[in-house]
Amino acid sequence: MRSLGVLVGLLALTAVAKPVQKPVKYELSGTKLEGVLIYDDAVKTPRPGLVLVPNWLGINPANLKQAVEIAGKDYIIFVADMYGGTVRPKTTDEAGKVSGAVKGDRVLMRARVNKALEMLRAEGKAVGLDGKKLGAIGFCFGGTSVLELARSGSDVAGVVSFHGGLDAPTPADGKGITAKVLALHGAEDPYVPPAEVTGFQEEMRKLKADWQLVSYGNAVHSFTDVDANVPGQAQYNAKVAKRAYKAMNDFFAEAFGG
Repeated sequence: MRSLGVLVGLLALTAVAKPVQKPVKYELSGTKLEGVLIYDDAVKTPRPGLVLVPNWLGINPANLKQAVEIAGKDYIIFVADMYGGTVRPKTTDEAGKVSGAVKGDRVLMRARVNKALEMLRAEGKAVGLDGKKLGAIGFCFGGTSVLELARSGSDVAGVVSFHGGLDAPTPADGKGITAKVLALHGAEDPYVPPAEVTGFQEEMRKLKADWQLVSYGNAVHSFTDVDANVPGQAQYNAKVAKRAYKAMNDFFAEAFGG
């Protein structure tokens, strides 16, 4: 009976275990950055690692909650700081300025997302990271960022863009792409016009990349963002979000070799 009681107690502790959110300070080219490492410390087996680049609002409670839900017991996640440790946009106007500055400088964008990957490798070692299974995901601005990670020739297994921009201002720099690519796109997204989608497809074909583009009908921008509610422009779609997250998990199951 004592053994049964101990087992029940252990199960109870496991049930209420909370994921760890560890702030990580780092620096790149004189800019101080602060990302967040997220993992479930109740899991003792090695897990794949993902760099997660949030939407244009950067690191905030809503984006960290999303990262925690994605990590679950399956992944170790490093939430990338793309702006700087003291830069946390409070409004869409502020977000537009700082995200525009980074998006307009693809060299900077690539450097910061690659640095985040470096931090995932370094910080994940002690908490069960399987260093042979690394990928990246991003949302909106973050989707653009992880596509640039792939274009930079990074040796991650794969990247997933959720309703991200698909444009490639410097396509000639993408010749070294080796990562598998999955772009999850809202078919009615007004911020990613058909010409941009066509350009992305042509780019991937030219590079002979291992790529997929999933276009979700009746979905606009920000379909995974529970707070998005601008009809016809940026709006949460629970059904499509569920499909997209399943597509992400299936994609990484294949990319990581099962």
